[in-house]
Amino acid sequence: MSDPNDSKNGNAVERKVIDVLDGLGVPYEMIAIDPAYADTAQFCERYGFGMEQSGNTIIVASKKEPRQYAACVVKATRRLDVNHTVKKLMGVPRLSFATAEETMALTGMMIGGVTVFALPPELPIYVDDTLLECDRVILGGGSRSSKILIAPSILSRLPGATVIAGLSGDPAAAT
Repeated sequence: MSDPNDSKNGNAVERKVIDVLDGLGVPYEMIAIDPAYADTAQFCERYGFGMEQSGNTIIVASKKEPRQYAACVVKATRRLDVNHTVKKLMGVPRLSFATAEETMALTGMMIGGVTVFALPPELPIYVDDTLLECDRVILGGGSRSSKILIAPSILSRLPGATVIAGLSGDPAAAT
């Protein structure tokens, strides 16, 4: 079921994403999808992509005021190390995932469509080094109605982006 707000805001964000990608001069493929399947596992199952080639952009937030935010991009098959690596990178004592409302207010994007392309310029971007092992990755397209298929090497060329070893861990190791 489509959210009418996502349609209006999503189109503007998608245009901004396309402008950013075109400005970088890199090949990419925008894939139109059913918004009901925007969440990674459902998307991969429905559209035949492997979870190991899917990346999630996750907004994290410090718990103390003034709130600090960062975007983290990790493989869908891995777990973001919020409590150690990201906390240390941001230099904050406590950290959590931003709420859906915070994510929307900060990025203009809904969960399931968040992408590193078209984020606010002051937002640091941390990219998990394991994503660079992929030939191509599928990322959110800026709305729940699209995804982007792209070479992951472009992630290291984004302004404000840093590739981080150890940004994520194997989810099986955490159990």
